[in-house]
Amino acid sequence: MGESIFGMKRTHRCAEINVSNVGQQVTVMGWTQKRRDLGGLIFVDLRDRSGIVQLVFNNEIDSEVFKKAESIRNEYVLAVTGEVVKRDPETINPKLLTGEIEIIAKELRILSTSETPPFYIEEDTDVNEALRLKYRYLDLRRPDMQRNLILRHKIAKIARDYYDQHGFLEIETPMLTKSTPEGARDYLVPSRVHPGKFYALPQSPQLFKQLLMVSGFDRYMQIVKCFRDEDLRADRQPEFTQIDLEMSFVNVEDVLEINEGFIVKVFEEALGIKLETPFIRMPYQEAMDRFGTDKPDIRFGLELVNVSDLVENCGFKVFADAVKNGGSVRAINAKGGGRHFSRREIDSLVEFVKTYRAKGLAWIVVEENELKSPITKFFNDEEIKAILERVAAEPGDLICFVADKNQVVYDALGQLRLEIARKMDLIDESQFKFLWVTEFPLLEYDEEEKRYVAKHHPFTSPMDEDIKYLDTEPEKVRAKAYDIVLNGTEIGGGSIRIHDQALQSKMFKLLGFTEEQAWDRFGFLLEAFKYGTPPHGGLAFGLDRLVMLMARRSSIRDVIAFPKVQNASDLMTGAPDVVEDKQIEELHIKLSGQ
Repeated sequence: MGESIFGMKRTHRCAEINVSNVGQQVTVMGWTQKRRDLGGLIFVDLRDRSGIVQLVFNNEIDSEVFKKAESIRNEYVLAVTGEVVKRDPETINPKLLTGEIEIIAKELRILSTSETPPFYIEEDTDVNEALRLKYRYLDLRRPDMQRNLILRHKIAKIARDYYDQHGFLEIETPMLTKSTPEGARDYLVPSRVHPGKFYALPQSPQLFKQLLMVSGFDRYMQIVKCFRDEDLRADRQPEFTQIDLEMSFVNVEDVLEINEGFIVKVFEEALGIKLETPFIRMPYQEAMDRFGTDKPDIRFGLELVNVSDLVENCGFKVFADAVKNGGSVRAINAKGGGRHFSRREIDSLVEFVKTYRAKGLAWIVVEENELKSPITKFFNDEEIKAILERVAAEPGDLICFVADKNQVVYDALGQLRLEIARKMDLIDESQFKFLWVTEFPLLEYDEEEKRYVAKHHPFTSPMDEDIKYLDTEPEKVRAKAYDIVLNGTEIGGGSIRIHDQALQSKMFKLLGFTEEQAWDRFGFLLEAFKYGTPPHGGLAFGLDRLVMLMARRSSIRDVIAFPKVQNASDLMTGAPDVVEDKQIEELHIKLSGQ
């Protein structure tokens, strides 16, 4: 049974003590990181969220306290009062914040004992993640995990202060709302008092924040939980957090400017890093043409080069047919790749692009006096010369080509440039490279449903100069939409919204909604729009992803206190789980098979 804390008061966290406290009596409390028994001396490293301090139990100074210290084991919770003294010069530990001092213990209370943990509580453990998540409360004791969550707290605090200083009000929106299925599946909550009816957990506060603009609040922000019932990937969670905001009477540049300012402030205050501004602005089509993706990593080159015009009439059928069928042929020049990759490794790149629907990968290795390639025999000298000039080829380079429909070419080469960059160690992991991607297409054509769908959502405004194409060539219409990208990861996105009723009706019609369907799903918003709607737009940052990148982690699970795993279950609590029959009956639900 643990001892009481009665009569003792913590004076300092462990790592708050330094040479300025020498000679003072202090009381510290925390967990035992390590115990070393040297006969008449016992050294204990005591840990709390601030760090570690060394305690010394000396049999000659207090034999009773020393005897009690002999029972201490790892992860025991201790309260210790003692005097701060300077360490001998040869025992100073420069790796610790408290490495110049130690505490000579005069009073010890063992507040709680501990069983042997299933893994060591230490920095950057390589323990299986499933075990870490099962015992998440122990995993969170590790210093690196605590730093991640402390950083998350700082980022959230800076966000609230920054947006407050710029006139934003934090306003909560409902967690139980109406299902408006468009995009990912909703999480549904059955209503006990309305049999057969369901609430939905919000995928975002989108409709409510637009209503707040109609209400005249002018500038809204919220750090808010969102929910999506979708097939998960490593960087997805069924519940995630956004820094969400909306502004009235603004254009695209206003939204970009205020949010760029936030990113600059959060990096400087949380990490001490000064970012170069303004961030690059890159239209969507330029991003696709140069990098094959709308979230390009610009820390390295390997840009795509379009060679379609050079090969449309060549003797290589694969290239010529791709262009004739409305697709394209594009290339990447991996500078020095011809010397870096063996033939077997080039073959593995061929297999790599097939996972992105490409039928194959053509390649040329440029050497001093010859070209090595299975495809050069299909081209004449002029065609080869033109291709090599277009891609700026030099001896030692590896040129990779994909020929297919544009989207397949973009996907395959966009992923290939990342793979080559990793294999050639071209990515400077110390860099933070931001850009805004703008002018997204308003619509995408869904081949399965045979209709247009919104690239972002149905309330995204088209660019003024493109409205004329809505009736005749809707695929040409660009949106007042924008994403902010960091090191190849989208960390936020938004748009200027439609505030004109006639334009909103036209948008719903384009998306295949009847007037009745539009009012059934979004009637409360459309009704509100009858009563004076200001021009407005906004953005939402993915807080989890932002913290992950700032903490230099590879998984958002490392920056969420209690995350789910890939099948949306919680290994620690066992959620989701069955519930009592009585609870099911109260909700007027019958389970299939019953």
